[in-house]
Amino acid sequence: QVQLVESGGGLVQPGGSLRLSCAASGFTVDEYAIAWFRQAPGKEREGISCIESKSGAPYYEDSAAGRFTISRDNAKNTVCLQMNDLKPEDTAVYYCTFLGLKMYWGQGTQVTVSS
Repeated sequence: QVQLVESGGGLVQPGGSLRLSCAASGFTVDEYAIAWFRQAPGKEREGISCIESKSGAPYYEDSAAGRFTISRDNAKNTVCLQMNDLKPEDTAVYYCTFLGLKMYWGQGTQVTVSS
């Protein structure tokens, strides 16, 4: 059974850091490109970063570039998102996802950036 489980969210002050994890089961994370999306209250879900399947090359939207780093641990079957210099506008529910036979989504993890 394909499953994605995000963790690592929480409350952090502006300028702080969090590391999100996406634990996969039912497939291996190097088979597919894995992406991180986020959805802020009242806004549409937006893609922020992706890691390619074979090469592991990372891609970032402008909002994440220079502050976020996506990585993959094949041994743990996990994709992580290291987020540094967090800003209040990063507050959102963060999801990992991939396109297999359909779009698969995790349940999300809440990130709140506030002083």
